[in-house]
Amino acid sequence: MNTTVTFKTPKKLRDDAKRTVKALGIPLSTYLNSMLMQLVREQSLVLSTYPIPRPEKIAEWNKIGDDMDAHPEKYKVYNNVEELITALKLEK
Repeated sequence: MNTTVTFKTPKKLRDDAKRTVKALGIPLSTYLNSMLMQLVREQSLVLSTYPIPRPEKIAEWNKIGDDMDAHPEKYKVYNNVEELITALKLEK
């Protein structure tokens, strides 16, 4: 027997969540049910502040890394932290 749970959440968050799970091919209710089942099964709530980079950022970092590998002469190399601090003008 199913029941309905009502809770308040910002409309933008709901809409963003719906779009995200739709892209994964599941309805929002399926995702929310799976999270509730995990909570009951594991008797714990896992919250993470570990940021997961978006694919565009990873691609950008890879592009920069590839450029650094291909053209190391374009980039300054520091041999120690003191050189970097001096270059950044962080010394007091």
